[in-house]
Amino acid sequence: MSDASVSQESIDRLSKASEQLREQMRQVIIGQDEVIDHLLISLFSRGHCLLEGVPGLAKTLMISTLARCLSMTFARIQFTPDLMPADITGTDVLQENRDTGEREFRFIQGPLFHNVVLADEINRTPPKTQAALLEAMQERQVTVGQSRHKLSDPFFVLATQNPIEQEGTYTLPEAQQDRFMFKIFVKYPSFSEERQIAKATTSLQTDSIKPVLSGEEIIELQNLVREVPVTDHVVDYALALVRQTRIGEPGAPDFVNEWLSWGAGPRAVQFLLLGGKARALLQGRSHVSTDDIAALAQPVLRHRIVTNFSAESEGISPDRVIERLVKETPSKEGELTSDPRLQKIFAA
Repeated sequence: MSDASVSQESIDRLSKASEQLREQMRQVIIGQDEVIDHLLISLFSRGHCLLEGVPGLAKTLMISTLARCLSMTFARIQFTPDLMPADITGTDVLQENRDTGEREFRFIQGPLFHNVVLADEINRTPPKTQAALLEAMQERQVTVGQSRHKLSDPFFVLATQNPIEQEGTYTLPEAQQDRFMFKIFVKYPSFSEERQIAKATTSLQTDSIKPVLSGEEIIELQNLVREVPVTDHVVDYALALVRQTRIGEPGAPDFVNEWLSWGAGPRAVQFLLLGGKARALLQGRSHVSTDDIAALAQPVLRHRIVTNFSAESEGISPDRVIERLVKETPSKEGELTSDPRLQKIFAA
């Protein structure tokens, strides 16, 4: 554990910035507080988000509104079956040099060369184009021909997909889903929220959204998140949650071996800890607790574990598996390390 700590001034700075972002977004978005919180945690953790929900739940509007709150460039890509990789990464174009008269290739940047990228209905494009996002999301660069081109910093991909209309769609490969820090379910609004939405969207309305943060300020806040110290106990708790999802491994519970066909990889631990750091700062704390890790277990793990036929036939979803894991994993330091089954995990 690092002895470094984050000053109260820095904590207040990030809390103030996040509250300003929420205030701006509330001018357009009604409800969905948990979704907005997860978006902000992902933004300050330098992660990407996949939003899933039925049509009409303002997924696209939420993302575009967040982009308007930031003094950064924004691009919206509508993914379609005929979209090609070059349409999003950019391509080399043969042009004539007016000074020399010679022809030469010039790289024309695609929409990925923006700070905030909305990949709308990402499951509507073939795997070849989906894969073009892999290098961009992980390495923050694209390779065209023999040249590599660095992307803008900060770089934030927000993708949406519709879970009910599967005609003509292409399921995201597990390798690409793993690049997303969170998979966020956008749910139906409550009665009072939907009442507000109905009244607001059927009358004349204007908003006065103002940019809150610049790209440089976001990078500073992202670096601040990584400075938050984490105790060995919290790291062990995150490791225990993730390693229990791996079937056939020491310490994996019986229900995991029965219901899962694949478990989460090391990125899950990394994103649990980074998300826990950001969540702690957003709540005005300079330390990460096991409650922070448990609160983010579902959005971090739900797209990293794969249920098998047995689970599906019983109506067991990934969220149910994660919920049971959190419930059955002791969070107190003495109980975590003394649990006989979990001792097998720490000894592996």
